[in-house]
Amino acid sequence: MKPILETTTTGENDEASQESKGCFECCIKCLGGVPYASLLATILCFSGVSLFCGCGHVALTKVERIVSLYFSLNSGDHALLTDVIQMMQYVIYGIASFFFLYGIILLAEGFYTTSAVKEIHGEFKTTVCGRCISGMFVFLTYVLGVAWLGVFGFSAIPVFIYYNMRSTCQTIDNPPANLTEVIEEICVDVRQYGIIPWNASPGKACGSTLTTICHTSEFDLSYHLFIVACAGAGATVIALIHFLMILSANWAYLKDACKMQIYQDLKTKEEQELHDIHASRSKERLNSYT
Repeated sequence: MKPILETTTTGENDEASQESKGCFECCIKCLGGVPYASLLATILCFSGVSLFCGCGHVALTKVERIVSLYFSLNSGDHALLTDVIQMMQYVIYGIASFFFLYGIILLAEGFYTTSAVKEIHGEFKTTVCGRCISGMFVFLTYVLGVAWLGVFGFSAIPVFIYYNMRSTCQTIDNPPANLTEVIEEICVDVRQYGIIPWNASPGKACGSTLTTICHTSEFDLSYHLFIVACAGAGATVIALIHFLMILSANWAYLKDACKMQIYQDLKTKEEQELHDIHASRSKERLNSYT
């Protein structure tokens, strides 16, 4: 009786090992279908757009407050700036919503392409519609990448303005030995940047007033928020370039997979025709013998 028990236990262990091996192979097969490059690009795109939209929205609100308190005492002078800032904030809402949806679509397209190329889903095959959609995504991502290069350059403008103001404040706080100007005559005129019209009053800040502005929490917070927003725009550009490379490669893979699919269909058809010919000949020989 004892050897029989040992044999039964061994058989159960073999079945358990086969089941565990099957689960392991299934997990490896599923992990092989994950488009890691698209997943990384999606995370980078979401992070960049989130930083740009969130930080840019708050920073624009701080800019409006700084201008209304120190550079344009008359509300009518900066009414246009207020309207532009509100419009840009609404645009930010649209950008965030669009790229959230677009990132998910590109990630889904990455899953589709990976499954089509690697044939993970068995009889899953590429279609003409799928290849056209992949080509459309390549074109659209290229256009968005060029547009975000412009957004990245535009987001660097407020960083440049804030940097100049901060450098001027540092000069006032720690004047160099060869400084010939009076500190109160060192000014920053925001009218030259087109933020407010030339008839706005006072339009500029000088000396101690300028240092007071630089030491406020609104100035420091908005300056760093604009830097982060600019970095987010740069990250989005990198993500779109990454997406463009992935989509181009996937489109080429789909094109090759289509050719291979046509070849396999022709080969299967020829094999079936040869099989039918052999079967008919065998049937004819059998009838001739009988």
